[in-house]
Amino acid sequence: MSVSREQTWSRLEGHGPWDLVIVGGGITGVGLLHEATRRGLDALLVEQGDFASGTSSRSSKLVHGGLRYLAQGDLRLTWQSVRERERLLSELPGLVEPIGFLMPSYADDRMGKRMMRTGLRIYDFFGSGVPHKALSVSDLLMLAPRLRLERLAGGFWYRDAQTDDARLVLRVLFDALAAGASAINYARVEELLTRDGQVSGVVLRDKEQERVVRIEARAVVNATGAWADVLRAGVDAKPAIRPLRGSHLLFPSWRFAVAQAVAFRHPRDGRPMFAYPWEGLTLLGTTDLDHDRPLDEAPHISPAEAASLVEAARAAFPGLSLSVSDAVSSYSGVRPVIGTGKKDPSKESREHVIWQERGLWTVTGGKLTTFREIAREAVDKFELSMPAQRVKAPKRGKFQQPPTGARWGELDVLERRRLAGRYGTWTPALVEASREGELQRIPETFFLWAELRHAARVERVVHLEDLLLRRVRAGLLLSDGGAEHLKRIRAICQPELGWSDSRWAKEEDLYLATWARQHAPPRATAERVVAPRASAPRP
Repeated sequence: MSVSREQTWSRLEGHGPWDLVIVGGGITGVGLLHEATRRGLDALLVEQGDFASGTSSRSSKLVHGGLRYLAQGDLRLTWQSVRERERLLSELPGLVEPIGFLMPSYADDRMGKRMMRTGLRIYDFFGSGVPHKALSVSDLLMLAPRLRLERLAGGFWYRDAQTDDARLVLRVLFDALAAGASAINYARVEELLTRDGQVSGVVLRDKEQERVVRIEARAVVNATGAWADVLRAGVDAKPAIRPLRGSHLLFPSWRFAVAQAVAFRHPRDGRPMFAYPWEGLTLLGTTDLDHDRPLDEAPHISPAEAASLVEAARAAFPGLSLSVSDAVSSYSGVRPVIGTGKKDPSKESREHVIWQERGLWTVTGGKLTTFREIAREAVDKFELSMPAQRVKAPKRGKFQQPPTGARWGELDVLERRRLAGRYGTWTPALVEASREGELQRIPETFFLWAELRHAARVERVVHLEDLLLRRVRAGLLLSDGGAEHLKRIRAICQPELGWSDSRWAKEEDLYLATWARQHAPPRATAERVVAPRASAPRP
């Protein structure tokens, strides 16, 4: 049975001290919640926006071993990432799926074929599951026929993985809630409570109804990612985060067709780039720039970034004559990287940190792939600070798998796999609640209409953008954010949400304005803008 947001808020007002209050509802926060609950701790997660509304729905959507970090000499991070990627592939099929990567090699590359081969052999040694393959020019062109031919010297194939990042956050979150955790979205920490100079809780404000509650805790964890310094200011800590913006464009697969991922380098600064098939579209990324806008202002791609991405794609696939105007949508995320003063943002380490400052724990940095390893390390440290609560850690936990339902046979094998990966034990309820025609796909997506009903019913949807940008990714996958389907979406979801006609109309307007501001690709001016200058010499 699902616990509503209102029921969770009511519980906050009468609850005694929590073992753990986690601030931040991205992949780091929900990973901590999942691990803490698995160990028997009484844990609460609070998020000032929607779950996964920050970086964790705006990533490159790769669950990867970090081949780039291997090239930078970070063996530990690469080893950890490869091992955790394999576990996620094993435990979450349908949500974390393998994808082949092609890495072309050109005669003028500074990183020649020998260096690529050495790196991929180390990658394999770390346990990549499927060994890499060397490809001749003809083999490579069979797999990626539109690649630039000039000075092409062959290349390599290797395997990594991809996911729907927002659905990964939600899967981890709802597994934790099913195990007894508590979480609430659209609740902002206004103040840190202290006792004897140490953080002892938070003052929480409900952004929807303007309620305020004081919450005591044995440990408070700052898992707010790029916003970490905001909360750390409450304990007079010096800023440490270097927010970096990564932007992406999504193209129709008919316009920019790639059968698997292709890695390449930007023609001006040598920055690693990629294009790969994701949810029926082609995802092109990514930029890596210092983010100089206010963090509470949702990030969006700039015309210069869009021009830079398309410039790189044109160089790698010259026959396509790709244009920014071909894109369906865009998105940008802000990475929480620990700043060390490096001139080139891409050279900053993606390692995570765990700090304790006057009783406030901060867990930030790191990668999507390694969220469980980060959570295990952090919860070990939290438990040491509360010995009375320490319990023997159970063996490495696995995600709950769904039973089959009476209507399971109405789905094909791929749809069963996909739903089971995304919804876990909720999968039978989702299928059983569907009505006539709702087990069909929303046009031009792999999502079913029934997923909209399920999300509206039990997945803590507060605003329409929660539903269409994170629960079901129509806002990224469909032109104009799926505006043409809003009438049917309303028929399915309005009764489940209990919204009045005026509330629905207001939410539609807000959603469409949000989509236009944050996810519409830059149009007429984008390709006339001079792209950003390279910040580092070509490697």
